[in-house]
Amino acid sequence: MTFTSLRLPTPTLHGRIREELRERILSGAWQPHDRVPSESALMAQYGVSRITVRQALGDLESARMIFKVPGKGAFVAEAKPFQELGRLQGFAEAMGEMGHETFNRVLRCETVAADDTVADRLRLTPGTPVTHIRRVRYLGREPVSVDHTWLPADLGERVAREDLATRDIFLILENEGATPLGHADLALGATVADAEVATQLGVSVGSPVLHIERLTSDREGRPIDFEHLYCRSDSFQYRLRLQRR
Repeated sequence: MTFTSLRLPTPTLHGRIREELRERILSGAWQPHDRVPSESALMAQYGVSRITVRQALGDLESARMIFKVPGKGAFVAEAKPFQELGRLQGFAEAMGEMGHETFNRVLRCETVAADDTVADRLRLTPGTPVTHIRRVRYLGREPVSVDHTWLPADLGERVAREDLATRDIFLILENEGATPLGHADLALGATVADAEVATQLGVSVGSPVLHIERLTSDREGRPIDFEHLYCRSDSFQYRLRLQRR
């Protein structure tokens, strides 16, 4: 029997340059708004053509890691704000730790009859009164997500009396509602913005958005907070660290 050795593909020149420049950004060697070496300097450093350098820089620009200023060159872009999905935190709580300002525009806060899906998630009988809260979450002055939240009526009535424009529902539940959080189950997927979500997020109809379904339970295992989140992907990130068992 004859065995044929496998040859791993050799990284392209522009790919190698891109990854080396990317590592300098991610390691913090280059800070936001630092100027990236000029095309001529990179050509001399790596001994490659201008088109190869431009391919590498173009990849970084497409990934929003650098931005170009006509006549001045390329600069390191600000890192996207992000929230760790591995931690059960409210949006304002997570962003506040990173020094970002947030606020919420409350679109709806009302008592409604639980439909089949909401009732199933919250372990209620269909038609049971629940509190429905709909908000647009802002990071700085930019809308980053549209959040639908359903709460059992006993908790929802308490939450509705608080300042939903500036406070996280999670913190209200724990502090004013005396309901310690336990865990959350999430399902993530991609979808497109319909007319309503597009208007609220300031994107075009049909733009890709991240859809998150989250069900949060208290420490006793009772489901207390069911959510649908529609998030922009161009100005905000969710991150998750996974470990091999």
